Amino acid sequence: LSEFLGDHRVVEIPKVIWWLILHGIILRIRPKKSAAKYASIWTADGSPLKVGTQAQAAALDAKLKALGHHADVHMVMRYGQPNMAAVLNKLKTQGVTRVLVLTAYPQYSGTTTASVFDDIYRWGLKIRWLPELRFVNQYHDHAGYINALAAKVRAHWAQHGQADKLVMSFHGVPERTHYPLETPITANATRQAACWQKPWHCVKTSTSSPSSPASAKPSGWSPTPNPRLRRWLREALNALT
Repeated sequence: LSEFLGDHRVVEIPKVIWWLILHGIILRIRPKKSAAKYASIWTADGSPLKVGTQAQAAALDAKLKALGHHADVHMVMRYGQPNMAAVLNKLKTQGVTRVLVLTAYPQYSGTTTASVFDDIYRWGLKIRWLPELRFVNQYHDHAGYINALAAKVRAHWAQHGQADKLVMSFHGVPERTHYPLETPITANATRQAACWQKPWHCVKTSTSSPSSPASAKPSGWSPTPNPRLRRWLREALNALT
């Protein structure tokens, strides 16, 4: 929890102020509450997130090899274990010269995708000889991803019946991360929802992101006064809940 909330990508409050709030209040209160919630969903094999990610990595590894690709898939956790540095060091000792980084976040966000890239760059600062690194920023509107999600929903409908409405939920981020900070996650999530309705549209249309704050603003949107202190306090309160 300390590693997660101590990431400046996640909480954009000046480090000195946030360090006092984090270590003086939050880490004295929140761990117990979080532990109780995690205990309610824990499995015999451990964290559901870790177990599920391991299964995805193993399935992707097997699929790539079945297609004739000489590639090994390794799972990395941004916070916790196995961490990025340990996995990259292992690959380096094995003589790996090319690494493709694919995050589990379909839509790009500075709080998630960019944080992963930061972690890799920090590792790279300590390495004299670096492997070739490539990054997948986002894939929310890739035809394969959209079709896979649609297939899961159709399979559920076939087994349990189709309800009157399909509700989709996206991980929320503060509005300021999109306006005016230009993180394209909001537009991407909206676009993905549209893709579900018309998957063929996603295949024919290339991904685009706002080129400027002005072009990114939705019609009728106008900035509102948001003093820094008020924003910092609000983010601190959000971290407590």
